[in-house]
Amino acid sequence: MNRPFRFAVQSYSASSAEDWRDQARKAEDLGYRAFHTADHHIGPGPALDPTNHGVQDFAAVPAIAAAAAATSTITVGCRVFCTDYRNPVVFAKELATLDVLSDGRLEIGLGCGWLENEYDAIGIPFDRAGVRIDRMEETLRVIRAHFADGPVDVIGDHVRAVGFEGVPKPATPAGPPIMIGGGSKRILGIAGREADIVSLNFDNSSGSLGASSVQSGTASQTTQKIDWVRAGAGDRFDEIELEIAAYFAVVTDDPEAAAAGLAARFDADPALLADHPHALIGSVDEICDLLVERRERYGINYVTVSNRTLEAFAPVVDRLADG
Repeated sequence: MNRPFRFAVQSYSASSAEDWRDQARKAEDLGYRAFHTADHHIGPGPALDPTNHGVQDFAAVPAIAAAAAATSTITVGCRVFCTDYRNPVVFAKELATLDVLSDGRLEIGLGCGWLENEYDAIGIPFDRAGVRIDRMEETLRVIRAHFADGPVDVIGDHVRAVGFEGVPKPATPAGPPIMIGGGSKRILGIAGREADIVSLNFDNSSGSLGASSVQSGTASQTTQKIDWVRAGAGDRFDEIELEIAAYFAVVTDDPEAAAAGLAARFDADPALLADHPHALIGSVDEICDLLVERRERYGINYVTVSNRTLEAFAPVVDRLADG
């Protein structure tokens, strides 16, 4: 059985505090179900330039709190927090606090980090992928222990959290839904086992955004990723929501020209975007048809678009949300 469609907006940038609040309110008014930021910290300069990654204006935690305060129904969160950037106990308390102060509207996104230049720029060791994933798993244990009743007692290879009970407790006993995102076999297997929502992402192990990132998200690669999720999930696979970001989303009557322009930015073949699961290029009717077809093909019902296309994409949301 197909899950109803759910749409989210992810924003990195805002010209002012009021612009940020206005984006969140507009997403809510237009029928999007979630408003997310990301978790990057460095501004323009020689550390960020080679990565082809954009600048994030506001830090995630206060930005989420501001978005929650400006809205009343939309889910808020981060797609996704890098668990290496925070002490796990401090992070768990921040998450629980955000959930309580938003009246239970938080969605928790977790990832193990990938932007090596950012790690170097802010003085955090960039361990090999296996270690970063281990640390993310242990951080998740701390978060769940903090949310649960009784004392926190988590001692791992990278995390120590003992001798206290987590406060506050989240707004609902089960706690906020947890999204785990990534593009590699191990992280997606863990996501299948542990997450409520699995975010299917590029494999960004190269440390920069480019042709290799785009190639890692093709139709065949996406099918492989879902197989990894399924293997990790076992019998609970049907309980999991699959999310994907439409990094290449353009509502247009000239899809060929739009695809050529987008492909040039990432040194990719425009033909690659025609059947690319992270691309939604075409008229409102064409995009709606694509989403329905891909939900049948992959089981993906949760789609995230950039704040840059928030208004242009709204007719798609209006037509398909919850359907």
